[in-house]
Amino acid sequence: MAYKTVFIGSVFTYVMFYNILFPFCLADSNSVSSCSKNSSLVGFESDFVMVQHQLRGLFSFIDDCSFKVSQFDMLEGSDVHWWAAGGDDFSNLTSGFVISNERLNRTYKNESFVVNLMKNVSWDQIKVVAVWDKPTYSDFGHVLMQYPGNQSDILAPEPSPTLETNSSRSKTPIYKQPTMFENCKTLSSTYRIRWTCNGDEDSIDIGLEAATGSQNYMAFGWANPNSSKEVMLNADVVVTGFTEEGTPYAEDFYISKYSECVTNEDGSAQGVCPDTILEGSDPVGSVNNTKLVYGHRKDGVSFICYKRPLRSIDKKYDLPINATENMTVIWALGLMKPPDSFHPYYLPQNHGGPRLVTYGHLVLNVSKHVDDCFGPLDAYDKEDQDLIIADKNVALVVTTGLALHYPNPPNPSKVLYINKKEAPVLRVERGVPVKFSIQAGHDVALYITSDPIGGNATLRNSSEIIYAGGSEAEGVQASPTELIWSPDRNIPDQVYYQSLYEHKMGWKVQVVDGGLSDMYHNSVILDDQQVTLFWTLSEDSISLAARGEKKSGYLAIGFGSGMVNSFTYVGWIDDKGKGSISTYWIDGKDAFSIHPTNENLTYVRCKSENGLITFEFTRPLKPSCSNRPECKNLIDPTTPLKVIWAMGASWSENITDRNMHYATSGRPIRVSLVRGSAEAEQDLRPVLAVHGFMMFLAFGILLPGGILAARYLKHIKGDGWYQIHVYLQYSGLAIILLGFLFAVAELRGFFLTSLHVKFGVTAIFLACFQPLNAFLRPKRPANGESVSSKRLVWEYLHVIVGRSAIVAGVAALISGMKHLGERYGGENIDGLNWALILWFLVGAILVLYLEYRDRKRRMDRSLGRGSWVLGNVDEEDSTDLLSPNRTFVEKEPQLSERMEVQLETLSR
Repeated sequence: MAYKTVFIGSVFTYVMFYNILFPFCLADSNSVSSCSKNSSLVGFESDFVMVQHQLRGLFSFIDDCSFKVSQFDMLEGSDVHWWAAGGDDFSNLTSGFVISNERLNRTYKNESFVVNLMKNVSWDQIKVVAVWDKPTYSDFGHVLMQYPGNQSDILAPEPSPTLETNSSRSKTPIYKQPTMFENCKTLSSTYRIRWTCNGDEDSIDIGLEAATGSQNYMAFGWANPNSSKEVMLNADVVVTGFTEEGTPYAEDFYISKYSECVTNEDGSAQGVCPDTILEGSDPVGSVNNTKLVYGHRKDGVSFICYKRPLRSIDKKYDLPINATENMTVIWALGLMKPPDSFHPYYLPQNHGGPRLVTYGHLVLNVSKHVDDCFGPLDAYDKEDQDLIIADKNVALVVTTGLALHYPNPPNPSKVLYINKKEAPVLRVERGVPVKFSIQAGHDVALYITSDPIGGNATLRNSSEIIYAGGSEAEGVQASPTELIWSPDRNIPDQVYYQSLYEHKMGWKVQVVDGGLSDMYHNSVILDDQQVTLFWTLSEDSISLAARGEKKSGYLAIGFGSGMVNSFTYVGWIDDKGKGSISTYWIDGKDAFSIHPTNENLTYVRCKSENGLITFEFTRPLKPSCSNRPECKNLIDPTTPLKVIWAMGASWSENITDRNMHYATSGRPIRVSLVRGSAEAEQDLRPVLAVHGFMMFLAFGILLPGGILAARYLKHIKGDGWYQIHVYLQYSGLAIILLGFLFAVAELRGFFLTSLHVKFGVTAIFLACFQPLNAFLRPKRPANGESVSSKRLVWEYLHVIVGRSAIVAGVAALISGMKHLGERYGGENIDGLNWALILWFLVGAILVLYLEYRDRKRRMDRSLGRGSWVLGNVDEEDSTDLLSPNRTFVEKEPQLSERMEVQLETLSR
């Protein structure tokens, strides 16, 4: 058994040596023996400049035909080579050449190896050594092959025992990069801390690195040694992150309480607050003594480097760091709340999440060497560029501007902007036309291509497919050129928008199967152009979708003039990445005023892409419920719907003040669901007040007054009753028509689905029918003749239509008040309703009184108790209602006969 073991071990050693170690040693020995060391760069060392793919490492010059790479990290590319160029600018890098046969087509994790140059390559040709991805013209990282200007400032660390260098190694200048440190500690699967102690300067350089969102913070600090249980309380931490503009920051914070920083009435602050806020001011930098060194966002990973003293002059909020002792450190990841009008600074929100994932603590001795970071951080979402989703109704404005955060360096100094965003990711939908308004100048011709580099691939002896655009797709702001591209189902999932005349000015186009623009018939952009609303109307329901155009933790839309007294829909993403939609009734401005509702939502979907939230649902126009707040959430398609929106960092089912928004619409947008348009909210209460007053004047005063005159004033001598009747009716009719036209013009629409509109149109139709009815009135029979059937039908029709018009008008007034209260949030609606009821009650009492007097008068006349009555005692009309002469027919004989009858009665 022992012999067998020895034999196997011998075979293993033989195989390892002759197949692996021996060729390597042979190659190395050959290179050493055959290569001279005549270059002035012998002994040169430099850190790699990280550009993309989390590349970092140490470059060491060996001899005239080889170099060594140590501590090398890199995420996998597509076709990656060692590359040489005459400089690190765009033109030099893109015209460079391959210098080694060795490819880098995998992920590297803290590795070391030797690279041999090709036989025809010499160091005299090389000013820059880069890691280059050929298909995408991408620089992952590079080294400038020259010594720093001031070599005395930066000296190399003591040599590693694994490196074979000369004895002068410790005096060799090194090109240091802020991404390289002596130590690295893994805090969680997505969070690391790197550091280097500077004993001579009594300071420490710290690098925080996390695969997290661009709107998240990274915090690290030292716990108070006197805190035994609550390690974060009274801790001295540094909070780092990026502003909304992408600028890195690092700020000293002090934790006095487990809460967001709150300023009290006396000016004092408590919670997780910046030192400068706690102190009140920091004129000489004695409180905020954390110095930002460097920061970047690359491949979905945030990296911030800062320097802080080991022993600060701030004894109040900073803790001394003993570099040689074990000390407890704390860390956290979470959402950062941007500044607002109340807090003009960035504040960390509760980290949430499980321990050791989003927060934790450990014991650390910064003087001891630690390196347990194995390989680069690989973020799930590597795309940090803004996302623009094309809409068939809105043109994409294409301009040019300075390259500030171009996603695929190297790049020219001028790149393409779409809708004022630098080289965004453009998402289009198959079958939906995309309209470009090209205003980038005559030297930039836009085209859609399969080539990720652009600039006409045929000039590089490469092939490409051009899907749209070309040399004619150029224009300026004064005379833009319109380009319409309709992606079909044969378009690949990813293409590129580029300039025909210059490389790498554009970026990616994501082509997806039908999206919101295809699924919904209408869409509008809400206030401040931060939210797009989509909808499709059906007979008794409406399908809605809202899409945020800005990264957030939740997106809310509400129906109402403001968040207070609104029905709100909130789309949010939980800690596990699951999307949800919650519905609420909001009657105040604090968390306790947000009341969950139970609306009948179907086809519910909510998702977040690159931090942009989109949610969709279908709901009935009229909820089939009662006695609950949401039962009043009616949607009338004929009435403009007031829509508002808000965004915030996070949302949860247990609502607190932390769920409050950091961005909101400045004003409501009135969305016409039927027409598919929107406009800024205007105060329509004056318009509605005028319309309502005119209709009340007509149906509440003038028309009823005309009817009462015809009914109860005929006993007055002459034709006064007739003149009053005609003048009041025509005045009321004129006011009705003016009020109707006024409302239609101001509300920009006329639809018959509303109950109020149905009553109103009925009343107007009946009122307008009366003059035509009067014009067609049959002639009154002569004295002593019987009434014709036509005359009798006309009299009934005239009375019934007139009184029906009043009834319909009153119904329109009442339903109008109800409509105002439900859809426009009118104030004092109950008071106006009671006033209207009281008015008609008074009118009813007046009618009863006049009816009583009229019947009493008739009774007195029939019993003969009346004396000779002045005027016309007949209650039938004796004139032509529309005749300008209004002549009386056989009036005198009729009067004398009545006088004789009355005298005969008196003689008895």
